[in-house]
Amino acid sequence: MDIPDDIFTEPEVDPDTLANLGPLRRLAGIWEGQKGVDLSPKSDGPEQRPFYERMDMQPIDPQTNGPQLFYGLRYHTHINTREEAVTFHDQVGYWLWEPATNLVLQTITIPRGQVAIAAGHADKTASKLVLTATRGQTEYGICSTTFLELAFRTDAYKIEIDFHDDGSWSYTSNTTLMVRGKPEPFLHRDTNRLFKVSEPQPNPLAVLSRKGAR
Repeated sequence: MDIPDDIFTEPEVDPDTLANLGPLRRLAGIWEGQKGVDLSPKSDGPEQRPFYERMDMQPIDPQTNGPQLFYGLRYHTHINTREEAVTFHDQVGYWLWEPATNLVLQTITIPRGQVAIAAGHADKTASKLVLTATRGQTEYGICSTTFLELAFRTDAYKIEIDFHDDGSWSYTSNTTLMVRGKPEPFLHRDTNRLFKVSEPQPNPLAVLSRKGAR
């Protein structure tokens, strides 16, 4: 990555995030998927469980690191299984796109003591996104609690998203785990297809800009 001599001056931004999300525009909104599948490790072998999911992706105001500019979505994923009322999986974070470089980022925070940043590249017309993170990297890596490091160490993460002609999208996430006492890595996999149930709300700066233009 080329770093400019001036690392402080921020660029001009367009207040309308939804108009500048590039490939992430097709993710904006509230989504539901009824046919998710989770494959996870258990003491007596892999367990496969169906799940249903609700994902809320809302535009945020443009974000800058000096001259670096991101447009993005704040997301919350909530997953349940049919047989349990308690949460099966909860996750929050951001999807970000840098128009200048086509860099796509997903930040991941899981309330079991784990965070990650996954990265890939895609232009504004992309029909597929592929992002990865690797344990030990200081840029696009994975950080876990001591227990997870010793018992269920996450060595790699990869998510692939495919956009479909009917407006829905599907994902496959693969997490490579080293489970304590097991000689080989385990590929923890989640898949689902999501359908829009609600349109996104404009980001705060866009709302203010529209009010000021009246």
